[in-house]
Amino acid sequence: MKRVLVTGGCGFIGRHVAQELVEHGYTVRVLDVLLEQVHGAEAISLPAGSELIKGDVRDPDAVAEAVSDVDAVIHLAAEVGVGQSMYEIARYVGTNDLGTATLLEALIKRPVERIVVASSMSIYGEGLYETPDGRRIDNARRRPDEIKSGQWDPLSAEGERLSPIPTDEEKQADLASIYALTKYAQERAVLIFGQAYGMDAVALRLFNVFGAGQALSNPYTGVLANFASRLANGKRPMIFEDGRQKRDFVHVLDVARAFRLALEQRQAAGHAINIGSGHAYPISEVARLLAEAMGQSGRSPEILGKARSGDIRNCFADISKARELLGFEPRHRLENALDEFVIWVRNTGAVDRGADMKRELEERGLVS
Repeated sequence: MKRVLVTGGCGFIGRHVAQELVEHGYTVRVLDVLLEQVHGAEAISLPAGSELIKGDVRDPDAVAEAVSDVDAVIHLAAEVGVGQSMYEIARYVGTNDLGTATLLEALIKRPVERIVVASSMSIYGEGLYETPDGRRIDNARRRPDEIKSGQWDPLSAEGERLSPIPTDEEKQADLASIYALTKYAQERAVLIFGQAYGMDAVALRLFNVFGAGQALSNPYTGVLANFASRLANGKRPMIFEDGRQKRDFVHVLDVARAFRLALEQRQAAGHAINIGSGHAYPISEVARLLAEAMGQSGRSPEILGKARSGDIRNCFADISKARELLGFEPRHRLENALDEFVIWVRNTGAVDRGADMKRELEERGLVS
């Protein structure tokens, strides 16, 4: 039996990862600072037998204690949120990058067999596109003046309309937010460290994760949780731009299984791997599906017609590499997995802070 440290293990994804590991015979230790924005006043529930160390991943002493006598590390501890990262810059860089550096320095003295880090689809910026004649475009970007004029979709250098296609790991990074920058630094640091010190290292690039247990009262946690909080409080979901932007939504149970597989599959070492559903969902359709599942099919979303700084238009996963290296296959589709999520929302309750988030971004000039 192996002992695994899960940093950020009390978070939404971390709790499911811990449960997945325990169910497959691992002993789990969790390091988590229990940040109020993420956890609020909720009681923390971890699988039976798990060990919890309350501490900050930036604290060398707490990290040294956490990595002692473990065989592997799953590194999830991070600040999450594109919009907030654009004005709480020191906070995001500190936790995500300094925290990762602190962890890696501790592992020099206490090596492990494998470290798996949670990276993010945000590192891609815009996803892959193709031109009308089928040319691949991996450096699409929207100009601020185009966005302000309501030209939401990126164009080619020749002004051609581009079509989004599944994004594979060969697409170059294009960092459009401070959050994306910090996640890319986390990913690269772990992979470079693993190669230098002879420890297996894997980075999982997570797309939009959903499921029961999301922080409903944290407006930066994810689009589905934001929509649910609005609907649970009798309000219309707020959608930036025109609602036609596309994302990939992957269930948290599939993500937890991917982390376990990344520990177990030897051929995954040294790789960055997309973890998504492999399906593209227009955001307005996501709002419609959720409203219907919550019995509010008549509550249409509020289309804001404005863009947030750091947002991208389209990005959804090509998961061929996850299938090949991990044997990963998603088991849950968004349209078939909302009932459990809705039950959890109703039983949990949510404080809607979406308007606060919008105001904070507008006051800083980050909405146009």
